[in-house]
Order: sequence, then structure tokens, then C-alpha cells
Amino acid sequence: MTNAETSEKAMRVSCDVGGTFTDICVLNESSGKMHVAKVPTTADPIEGVLEGISQGGVDLNDLILFSHGTTLATNALITRNFPPAVMVTTEGFRDVIEIRRGNRDDLWDTYKEMAKPYIGRRNRLVVKERTDYSGKVVTPLDEEGARELARIIRKRDVATVAVCFANAFMNANNEQRMREILQEEIPGASVSLSSDIMPEIFEHERFSTTVANAVLAPVVGNYASRLEARMKEGGYDEDVLLLHSGGGVMTAKTAEQFAARLAASGIAAGAIASRFVAEKAGYKNSIGLDMGGTSTDVSLCADGELRMTKEWFVEYGYPISFPSIELLTIGAGGGSQAWIDSAKSLRNGPHSAGSVPGPACYGRGGENPTNCDANVVLGRLSDRLAGGNVMLDKELATEAIRKNVAEPLSMSVEEAALSVLQVANANMGDAVRLLSIRRGHDPRDFALVVFGGAGPLHGAALAKELSIPVVLVPPNPGVTSALGCLLVDIQHDITQMFLSRAEDVSIEDLDKNFRALEVEGRERLEREGVTPDKMVFQRRIDMRYLGQWRALSVPVSSPVSSLDEAIEIFHEEHGREHNYSRPGAPVEVYRISVIATGLTSKASFAEYEPVDEEPIPATTRMVRFEENPESVDTPVYDRSTLKTGMKVPGPAIIEQVDSTIVVPPGITAEVDPSLTIIMRIPQN
Repeated sequence: MTNAETSEKAMRVSCDVGGTFTDICVLNESSGKMHVAKVPTTADPIEGVLEGISQGGVDLNDLILFSHGTTLATNALITRNFPPAVMVTTEGFRDVIEIRRGNRDDLWDTYKEMAKPYIGRRNRLVVKERTDYSGKVVTPLDEEGARELARIIRKRDVATVAVCFANAFMNANNEQRMREILQEEIPGASVSLSSDIMPEIFEHERFSTTVANAVLAPVVGNYASRLEARMKEGGYDEDVLLLHSGGGVMTAKTAEQFAARLAASGIAAGAIASRFVAEKAGYKNSIGLDMGGTSTDVSLCADGELRMTKEWFVEYGYPISFPSIELLTIGAGGGSQAWIDSAKSLRNGPHSAGSVPGPACYGRGGENPTNCDANVVLGRLSDRLAGGNVMLDKELATEAIRKNVAEPLSMSVEEAALSVLQVANANMGDAVRLLSIRRGHDPRDFALVVFGGAGPLHGAALAKELSIPVVLVPPNPGVTSALGCLLVDIQHDITQMFLSRAEDVSIEDLDKNFRALEVEGRERLEREGVTPDKMVFQRRIDMRYLGQWRALSVPVSSPVSSLDEAIEIFHEEHGREHNYSRPGAPVEVYRISVIATGLTSKASFAEYEPVDEEPIPATTRMVRFEENPESVDTPVYDRSTLKTGMKVPGPAIIEQVDSTIVVPPGITAEVDPSLTIIMRIPQN
């Protein structure tokens, strides 16, 4: 770190670039106090980032840490906005990424077209080479043919190549030689090797991940290098840290090498922040609910650990198999539209009004009712959002609900609006159940952390439906994802196949392989400027019952002395995850991994002493709650006036610039020392 670290003005800044807004969190190192800024996302996201930092009142010379989450990679894959790339593969494997697994996201719709591969068939080229299942080179790389391919690629003016050879995870020699030839023939070419990106069995997953990495490398590399240069021009001398899907950060240089890890950057930040908020409030088990304008992201943290997965994708059929925080995303947001299906049933989402034309109450031409319109009709939202920057028209919202829901279903307008929100809450409840009950967790053992612009409007009602006892609302719900970027360490996940029956594993060989992975992790961290005293290595083993396909990851000690404890944990986890275990059945070791972490210095967040004061409402308005048959005159509080120790009895509405909190009758909202609002839900 620079001398700025000891400055009284030393600042830490985190940034989350979304499709509509760029959110900035600024943490004062000396006071522990945080403030936020929110600016529109610009065509070149870097301009929005720098504008947000400026609006946050930060001089780049005083900045000691900058951490950044972004949807850049996600959007590039969705829109196919990336430079052309070529895939070079073994003869006979050209169409692996197009054949996929032969499954479909909608089993019953045989006419639904699958998304096209990121690299079209014309640019998938083959070369003679072959390595067998054991890693033995059966056919050496045809170097003359490889050079001819390189000349073809150069002639097509393509400088990004994914090299995906069969069984390269067991022996990378042929892939490495192919890279050397490509770089000789095409100086400056960006080459992603499957043996570097994901050295694991299953061609489709390995090839698909490598292809995604290859097409994103120029996009991420260009963005990261330009951002780093602009930050340096302004006086910031440290690394620009980019949040990746696994919940850690990478330097800009490493991000270019493992670009596909940024494909879930933005949504991972919210999960990390929700865990932090829950732990600050004293809860190790938490469910995060990030509800924005279009979608809701649900995450789960059990005993302080976020659930991880290696089965995720941006577009169905094209997996990205880097470890990622497990999230479930559904089409339920403030702008999700209510509609009636052919069976006269009320539905909600997944289609959204978006920002243009937006909900009917925006007055921009939208005619279909949304969750936002329902909240306006019920009085839960006022006539203005974002500090008055967005004005809401209750009459337009009422007309949209009346015409499209109330009259077709023979309801009053208020009953129809309540029904719209009940369906939305039911959809979100189903998502929470899928990520909790389906994984062997009881929601009643968790706290619900609600954030995003719309989350606090629905938090209490959703907790009631799921029998969750506590709802937590962070101090700045609308920019909570940006906060997540402040809370992470540099992290790399390094894996290696290790197929063997557990009873046949040589502990000496296993430990030797772990040490080799740790050496690679240490080298990566050293390249990122991490000193040895800040390095931490965690070993894990993926196990499965003999004959199974999917495996579960369990921790092991360092050094490994025995697999007995790991096998016991595996049986336990299998029973919880899949509702059965077979302690007497043979267990197979499938894969080993090391999580290499470079610890970053953490700042303390300010905590406040309780005050002996009663909260004073700013105004009142008529609000309809499910618990009451009619609208009731309800106090409305300005959150900025609520201090630690204050209690707000329901019914009440708490407003702030970036969100609105609904406190139903019979529930009390209390402000804790970190200014998080806690609502305790009575249990039947």
C-alpha cells in the first residue's frame, strides 16, 4: 500500500456497474463511516465509474483500495458483443460445444431454438493430435497442420483462440505446443488453453468454459487495462481489483487471463454483502433476497458459508464451470408485470416493463400493471422515487390495475393490487424454497436479508409466508451489491482431477498433488503482489459414491493424514443434500482443489451507541395492508432520522432515497448499532 493508507483521508471505494445505474460505496478508513453515490451507467462504463467516485467526494490520491463488480462480461455474452474468436480442437471434436448434452431448458417445447455457440462452426478448426485417458500422447501434434491453421486464423484477422484438445486435462503438452505455434505465427494473439482454464474431465464443460473465457478475454482485458490507466492518471497507485464469481477479487492482469470468472461478478457481490449484513447483526445463517426492477437474486449462507456451485451458465446449454456463488434468479422485480392466463389465473412476471416505458405509474406510456403500480395503489410507495427524481402517478397505476386485473377477476382495485403482490411473493417464496428446503435447509433457521430497490417492500410479507423469524434491511438497500465488493480477498480456485477409490488413495501421493496446486496458487498470488504472510490455502476434495456422476466437495486438513474424517463429512453432507446416504458404500475421490487466498486489509465499519429517543414520523398517508380490511392512516418515517436503538411499531412506512420499507401491523422495526433495521416476525 502507499502512504495514503496512513492518511486521515484514506478512503476505500467499491463500485457495482449495473445495466441502469452505477453504485458507489465510500468507506472512510479513519472513521469507519460509509456513504454512497448512484449515477447513471454510461455507454463507456468507465466514465460512469469515475463520475460516481467524483460524486462520492473522493480524490483518487486519497484512495487506498478500489474494488469493482461489473456486468460487463455477462452482458457481452448475452448480446454476443465480443470480437470474433477461433476454436482449435482435436479431429472429431469440432462439434462438442454445439451437440452439448442434448438436453433442453424446456423439455416439452421441441420447437424452442437453443442459443447458438459463442464460436460458429466455420471458426471451429481441427488438427491431428491425440492424448489417451491416462495422459499418454498417442498422436503427437501435427505441427505442419498446426502452422497451417495459424495461417488461416491470421488470414481471417482473428487474434483470439481457444485451444481445446481431448484429454488435455491429463497431459497439457500438445495444447502448450499449439499455443507456442499460434503465438509464433500470430504475434500478440490471446490464447486460452483448456488445460489452464479448467483441467477437468468432461469435454463439453471444459470446452464451453474455455470458449467463454476466450471470447471474453479481449473485452475484459481492454476494459480492465483502460480503467487501471484512467485510475492511475487520477492518482490511484494500487491495483484495480475485480470481483469474480467465486466471491473473491482478481487484479486487472489476472482478470484478462481468467475473463470468464467475471461472468457472474455483479450478482455475486450482493450475496457477499448479505452475508456480511447478517453476521454484523449476529446471524450465521442467512438468505439474501436482492430484488431490483426486473429480477430477484436469491442466495443462501449456512453457518457463515455461502453455497457454491460449478453448474451455472449465462445462456442455457453453455456452462461456465468455474466455482461460483450459487444464486437463483427469477423474473420478479418492481417492474414485473401482472397478467391473466388463458385459465383466468393471475400471474406475475417474468416479463418486465423495464425502464422504458416502465410501470404505468411512471407516465411514460406503460399500460400493463406491475408490482410497482400495485405498491403505489396500496399507498406503500409515495408519489416520488429516488429523492424526487422519478414522479409516480397513482391514477395511472389505479387504471392499469382496474383494467387488467380488477375487472377481469371481479375484484376491487385494492384487492387486485394485493393479489398482484401476493402472487409476486409466492414466486419469490418458491425460489427461496428451492435454494433452502431443496438443499436440506429449514428457512425457519435463517434470517432474511432484503435489499435492492424493491426488496424491503416485500421482506416482511415474504418472511411471514416462509415462517422466517427475522428480516434484516441494510442501511443502503439499493446499493448493497456495491458494498459486497469492499468485503472480499484476492482468491483463486485451482483444481486437478484425482480419480481413485478412497480406500486405494495413497496419502503421500495425495499430499504431493495438493502441494503442487499450492505452489501454483502461491505463484499466482505473488504475481498479484501478495506477500507470503497474507497467503492462506484451503484444501478440498470432491467425493462421490462409486458409480455416481456428481460429486460433493468437503474440506481436508493440511497436511492430509487420513481420509476418514473427509469420508464421514461426505456421508453427512450427502444425507443433507440428497436426503439419503450410504455409509457402508464405497466412496470415490473425484477431484482435488486448493483455494488460494490473498488477504486484504479490512477496515472497521462504524457502530453507533443507542439513543433514548422516540422516532418522529415525517408525515402520514393512507396505506392498505393485508392484515386490515381497509386502508389505515399510517406514519411515514424518513430513515435518515432513525438512530440506533429506536423502535418503529407497525403499521409504518420507512422511506429513504434508494428504497422503501414496509412494516406491517403487529411487527416492530428496530435500528441496530450498524444502522441495519431488524424486523422480528411473530411465529404461529
